[in-house]
Amino acid sequence: MNPVGVHALVWAGDLTPKSVARIVTESKRAGYDFIELSLHDLTDFDQDGLRELLVAEKMGVSCSRGLAFDADVSSEDPVVVARGVQLLEESLQVASRIGAKYLCGGLYSAFGKYQQPVSAQGRRNVVDSLKRVADRAAQYDITLGLEIVNRYESNVVNTTEQALEILEQVGSPQLKVHLDIYHMNIEEADFYSPVLACGDKLGYVHIGENHRGYLGSGHLDFSSFFHALAHINYQGPIAFESFSSAVVSRGLSVDLSIWRNLWSDGFDLASHARRFIDGHLQASRKQGA
Repeated sequence: MNPVGVHALVWAGDLTPKSVARIVTESKRAGYDFIELSLHDLTDFDQDGLRELLVAEKMGVSCSRGLAFDADVSSEDPVVVARGVQLLEESLQVASRIGAKYLCGGLYSAFGKYQQPVSAQGRRNVVDSLKRVADRAAQYDITLGLEIVNRYESNVVNTTEQALEILEQVGSPQLKVHLDIYHMNIEEADFYSPVLACGDKLGYVHIGENHRGYLGSGHLDFSSFFHALAHINYQGPIAFESFSSAVVSRGLSVDLSIWRNLWSDGFDLASHARRFIDGHLQASRKQGA
């Protein structure tokens, strides 16, 4: 079975030692194999303490992040691009220090709505930057996941086709596609064909409902998506994402536009999601067999 993880924002909105302890212990209690940490704010983050706790609890970890408009590798300004590369390389250092093997997310542009399409020069800067970052990732034995996000969060990678084009141009085995069913619901024609298009280039998966609340309470066709994963024999990580105004993260909650209180009991939410994901994985594998 795939390793299944849960985003830290289900439990806490910061990375203080107290919050980190809760994130790890509650994730394990809810049945997860790993936690996903956003690296957007490292204030009060005890990296060595987290690694020790993960080892003690036999839990894994992955990392995710987006870039900022003043550190954007899709910019035409070489100074801004350089800051973006530096931010990604620093994130790799953090990921390596806490024992993560995956750094995923919008690694190719700022997180936010652009007022125009990416320029040809900006796209060349993305490819050149990712080549450099992928070389550094290889030194840490970390896989980079290009998360395909919707048009309101980037103007660079909104579809599987666009992500695969960048993978081909970068040409690094460290670079994989990161599919998120929430974003696929906005930008893709269906939930099946993008998975097949990725094939062995799929490296990371996000599972979340169309409104980002309880899985199964919205309208997404999870069955089709999980059957596609089974069809390509995807064995990589699957991380559950859900956001509510009940758990606030400085900066990230605003970036994600988390205005509604979709749930207040993180443990009930996460436990339900683990059962939901396991059920779909088992059903799709059996049907595939």
